[in-house]
Amino acid sequence: MHLEGDFEEEFGIAMWSEPTRKVASMKSWGVVALASFNGKERHFACTGVSVDCNESTSIILTSASLVRTSGDENKIIDNLRIEVCLPMEQRIIGTLQHYDLSYNVAVVSIPNSCKNHAAIIFEEPQTKVVVALGRAFKSGNLMATDGSVTGGRNKFDYRELKFSTCKITKAGIGGPLFDLNGNFVGMNFYDSDGTPYLPSDIIQNLLRSFYADRTAAAGITEKPNYRWPIPKPYWYYPSRHPKREPKPTLFD
Repeated sequence: MHLEGDFEEEFGIAMWSEPTRKVASMKSWGVVALASFNGKERHFACTGVSVDCNESTSIILTSASLVRTSGDENKIIDNLRIEVCLPMEQRIIGTLQHYDLSYNVAVVSIPNSCKNHAAIIFEEPQTKVVVALGRAFKSGNLMATDGSVTGGRNKFDYRELKFSTCKITKAGIGGPLFDLNGNFVGMNFYDSDGTPYLPSDIIQNLLRSFYADRTAAAGITEKPNYRWPIPKPYWYYPSRHPKREPKPTLFD
């Protein structure tokens, strides 16, 4: 039997289109994997993206599920150890700086690692096609898949969330969504029917509120009371459903 739907299941294993390959090549150095540990036990693993840096520190945007308790979604687990997998499989310790459980957003700082990648540009999608990126924690592989932004509602039915047809796995939670020009469109969450994402304008407001030390983001007058369910892994028979092997990336 094979375990399906765990945090190491990779996505985007088919041949990348040329536009997807271009975005992945341009943005791969800012995409990291993160895992949180309670002692020796791994609590969660997901993707993050570097959104800012200075001479000493890089700021990683990711999902607050990295630190959220599984029994009470309104609390975090204190004193988790956060490991960050950078490109080239370098691993360093990260520090939780800020989080917002309503929007499921967290900020983790690491020693400066943004030597080669360009600054991220927050923007509404300028192209119909968008690209979701992720990084697997154990393998360090870069993952990419494309799709399009849709106007339909996702089953979470959250007012601020938007939706794309990109097919990711749980390893891509917290990962970035870019348009084909490399603009940062939003942060991905997971759903088996597609990919809900938090738009970049809301993320910008949250980041401003974090660093302005305010309790509510500018332009956000009421905090939503959202739940962020994540399906559990399950076992299946490979003889009935053969496992697809992930495609190696050229960008790490």
